[in-house]
Amino acid sequence: MRALLITTLTAGALALSGCQTTGNNIGGVEYDKAALGGLIGAAAGYGLSRSNANTSAQNNRAAAIGAALGAGAGIYLDNKEKKLRQQMQGTGVDVSRNPDGSVALVMPGSITFDTNKSNIKPNFYGTLNKVVQTLKEDNKSVILVTGYTDNTGTDAINIPLSQNRAASVANYLKTQGVQSRIDTQGYGSQNPIADNSTAAGREQNRRVEISIYAAS
Repeated sequence: MRALLITTLTAGALALSGCQTTGNNIGGVEYDKAALGGLIGAAAGYGLSRSNANTSAQNNRAAAIGAALGAGAGIYLDNKEKKLRQQMQGTGVDVSRNPDGSVALVMPGSITFDTNKSNIKPNFYGTLNKVVQTLKEDNKSVILVTGYTDNTGTDAINIPLSQNRAASVANYLKTQGVQSRIDTQGYGSQNPIADNSTAAGREQNRRVEISIYAAS
């Protein structure tokens, strides 16, 4: 369509410019070089402007689609956060939002694992079952389970321990029917959230965190 328009515009202008004696022959007829060049340039410019306009429109549509998807993800995570805040009341689990927007559940070691152990405490299963209930509502989340320790001991001990704790929680979620994608990571004593110089602080640092994202 664009090529047809350019051809039509060119032919029309050639007819208007009339025959000249400049030695520029097209199809056996001589035409003025300036008139011909100007017209072709104008037609090409029109085509480029249409192309740029189309590209701009496509970019605008992509931005609008991205904004809509982002808004949908935000609503999804808002609903998850609200539900989990209600369910986690009185359990010792803190519910908040990570800087990247994901919903964060921080589960301190005092209620999740014994010292130097990666087996979930029996009395913590009830709390995890509430988390399972929310995650199974749609199975549309992407979940990251991260394990941490205090700074007692070495990385050779703490990193595998934190990995095993994250794996224990992730495996339990899966065995209870959570079908969402679940990834795990163990960070050992990195990223403390409390003072490791006190017993209370070390207890807080021995924790598992569950981060919930909206699946794309």
